[in-house]
Parts: sequence; C-alpha cells; structure tokens
Amino acid sequence: MNSDYHSGLRVGILGGGQLGRMFIQEALNFDVKTCILDPNPNAPCAAIAHEFTVGDIQNFDEVYAFGKDKDVITIEIEHVNVDALDKLAAEGKKVYPQPHIIRLIQDKGLQKEFYNSHNIPTAPYRLIAGASELSANTDFLPFMQKACTGGYDGKGVQAIKTEADFEKSFPNGSVLEAFIDFEKELSVIVARNENGDVITYPIVELEFNPEANLVEYLFAPAAVTEAIEKAASEIAKNVIEKLGMVGILAVELFLTKEGEILVNEVAPRPHNSGHQTIEANYTSQYEQHLRSIINLPLGATDAIKPSVMVNLLGEKDYSGTAKYEGIELVTSWKGVYPHIYGKEFTKPFRKMGHVTIIANTLNDAKTLAFDVKKTLKVIAE
Repeated sequence: MNSDYHSGLRVGILGGGQLGRMFIQEALNFDVKTCILDPNPNAPCAAIAHEFTVGDIQNFDEVYAFGKDKDVITIEIEHVNVDALDKLAAEGKKVYPQPHIIRLIQDKGLQKEFYNSHNIPTAPYRLIAGASELSANTDFLPFMQKACTGGYDGKGVQAIKTEADFEKSFPNGSVLEAFIDFEKELSVIVARNENGDVITYPIVELEFNPEANLVEYLFAPAAVTEAIEKAASEIAKNVIEKLGMVGILAVELFLTKEGEILVNEVAPRPHNSGHQTIEANYTSQYEQHLRSIINLPLGATDAIKPSVMVNLLGEKDYSGTAKYEGIELVTSWKGVYPHIYGKEFTKPFRKMGHVTIIANTLNDAKTLAFDVKKTLKVIAE
C-alpha cells in the first residue's frame, strides 16, 4: 500500500459546515492540516481549521486557486465547482471523491440513470425536462418529484399526489419517482481507499421529521434480519465499486413491505446517518474518510455499543441567537454525548447539532434518547 500520509499533510475541504468541523476534530489526531474554503466567515469550521479561506465554492477561479497547494482535496457538500476540480485533477492533484462522481451525484437524474444502467435496485422513475411535461405523466401518479439539481436537507423534494399538486411543482428538470410503500428507511456507510479496499458500517435505521423532511432519530443497529443487513451491505459495496469512488459514501435505502431493498440516494461524503460512529463505533466515519483519501488501511467499523442519534433542530417558533435549553440536565446523564455545531443563529428546523446516546441495549438507548429530545431544545435568546 502506498499511502499519501505524512505529518503535516494538507487536506483542502470545500465547505466549512458541521461535517467539515467533525472531520477536523478527527484529522487533528493524525496531525493533518485542514484547510477550508467557505463563503461564510463565521462557518462552523472557521474557528478550528488550520487555514480558513473565505470564498465561493461554486466559483471556478476561487476553487482552483484554493486547491493548487493542497496535498489532497475533498468536499463536505456536493454543491461545488466541478470544472475547477477537473482541472486540478488533470494537473495531478488528488481529488477525492473524484470530480466525475461529484458531477454525477449533483444531478439526481444522472444518479437514477447510473443505478439503472448498473442493475442497482431503485424505485421506478421517469425524467422530465420541466413542469410542462407533468401533464404527460398523469398515468404515473402519485409520485415524488425530486429536482435534479440543487436539492439539500429535505429541500427540492415534494409529493405530487394528484393533478391539483402540479401548481406547486418545480419548474426545471426533475425525477418523478414512484411512491414506495416502505417498511423502513435505512442507511449503510461504505468506504473505499485508493488501494481498492472496501468496508461497510453496520446498517442503521432512520426516522424522519415529517414536517421538515429531515432525519430526527437514527437507531443503530437497525431492527432488520441478518439477511437484510447482508444484502444491504452488498448493495452499498456494489455502488461504491461500480463508481470506483475513493472516500466515504452514504447509501440511503428503502426496505419495502415485501422485503425488497432499493437505493434511494447516495452522498459522497460523511453523512447525517453516520454521526453516531464518533462514539459508538471503533472508527468514526470522519476518520474513515480521512483514511480513505490518504490511502491508509481502513479502520474497523464494528459497533462498540448500541446507539441512538438525535438531531438537534431549531425549534419551530424561534429565530435568532441560539440558546440551548436543557443542556445542563442532559449532560448529567450517563452515555449522552452532545455535539454543538457552532452556528450562532438558529431558525426553524435548522440543523444546530446532534446528540449521540449509547447504552448496553438499544431499548435503553432509545428511552434515554426520547428524554433528550423532550429536554434539550434549541431556542433563541
């Protein structure tokens, strides 16, 4: 194995949000210098990055200039200028995940076509160029409409149940995806290094906030059979190997009422469905991403204990300077690990942090997690 690791290695990250912040916290253990490009001077990474550059991650010149002196370049959000990354890669820079994969992931339509062409199971779908084509697809109702580009954190997705819903449709290109009568929403995190080694994390179960369409709880391990876990793991490995991707990939899945596993979407970066790995697994997803992109051996992914992750979302009726009500109480409870993302201002349903709860049994972790959810609130001063 030819690793790129050396003390003082400089990793450039496009995006300075909470995913980058948690990556930095792990990179410090390897004496890796993290350099961030983000348009917000007060981004969560700003106070702890080795270098922080204020700049537009979607601007060709700024991304290209930022990447020229870095040993490895990676992302914590997909909405970046891929042309600049292409140029950097062509000049010999290591860019992981590779630019063509980021380009594929940026477009949900291309994602769907990729699954279809590689026999990766996914929900039935149709592609349309714009809202004017909806009327030609009434036979496909009801369906989820997913904007091909620009969607993030529950945005860019909406249910179209009848023709009356056409008036709220997205105007541009989108995927029309058949409603899936699913039993559970699941996720498998999978990693691949430059050497081609692949490893998966144990499957987890996701529970969404119906109003915000954001993950509210994560349960690990998922309550599925060993056969389902094995099949989901094989699908995740298949996706990352067919992509030929280097880095960490979150593979979001539907488990149907008939026991079929379908790929919903993937994210080529650390992901909300892997936050609990910081405390609950031998190697966190953030350390694993680092190991992947500098070609170190991949770390053990076994769970140390059952866990639940609770997303801390801004309370519905509060906007302003964030205040964390109840934090004194929850931090007195054994097995409760808060992660506050360093965002100064809260607004309804904004991701402000998460809490991981570990316990000897999943039921014990769930009981404690529900108490955390009732007690810890993100409000405004």
